[in-house]
Amino acid sequence: IAANQGDRANNIIPGNNKREHLEHIRRDIRDFKAKHDLECVIVLWTANTERYTDVVDGLNMTADQVLASVDASAEEISPSNIFAIASILEGAHYINGSPQNTLVPGIIELAHKYNVFVGGDDFKSGQTKIKSALVDFLVSSGLKPESIVSYNHLGNNDGKNLSEARQFRSKEISKSSVVDDMVEANKILYPTGEKPDHCIVIKYVPFVGDSKRAMDEYICSIFMGGRQTFVIHNTCEDSLLATPLIYDLVILTELATRIRYADASKGEFRQ
Repeated sequence: IAANQGDRANNIIPGNNKREHLEHIRRDIRDFKAKHDLECVIVLWTANTERYTDVVDGLNMTADQVLASVDASAEEISPSNIFAIASILEGAHYINGSPQNTLVPGIIELAHKYNVFVGGDDFKSGQTKIKSALVDFLVSSGLKPESIVSYNHLGNNDGKNLSEARQFRSKEISKSSVVDDMVEANKILYPTGEKPDHCIVIKYVPFVGDSKRAMDEYICSIFMGGRQTFVIHNTCEDSLLATPLIYDLVILTELATRIRYADASKGEFRQ
């Protein structure tokens, strides 16, 4: 997380040995499950945005690699990686609510091996949610977004954490991806290699607190070389928008654990 979070970090597992950290989290999950007599545990990450982790062969491309990297206390093994791995090894399902790339290939392979559900890439509850719906509408209508400029400022700790460049980059990638998906899906409007100009700005303004101000400008090419411009101002109550998603994700994940399906040719039911 960002260096500016030092004064708020008051619940820390000491030391630099990541295997010990992993075992600590595993023990916490086991104790929580036993204390509350639970059949199923779901771990949902709502902590601060981390910087992006390098995805490199020999580090985290396979389950064996990622476990070996934990044993070696590799720098690129992030706290959210540790939580995800601990959850999987304890049979607890893991949901990632922040933009960083926690679910590297090795962790996904490990989840398959232990038959555990993992998923998630940011809640996308405010500005990005509107962007995903609007860009889909525009592209589907044949209106070609050429320029998308998204500015937002907020004053909660998420904004403070994102004021550092490496943490902001994780959020920038997450916000950009919804547009990238729409572009890739329409080769008529966007031939290979073509995409709209897309600029994202996030500023930390303590006074506004959790009420994030989001301002967007969309410029589209339309019929006969014309242009259409949309300008949107959106005040997003970030925590209130995200909380219902947390409930939904946990409920749906638990439901998914009870679903069984069968291959018609084999007739064998499995999760």
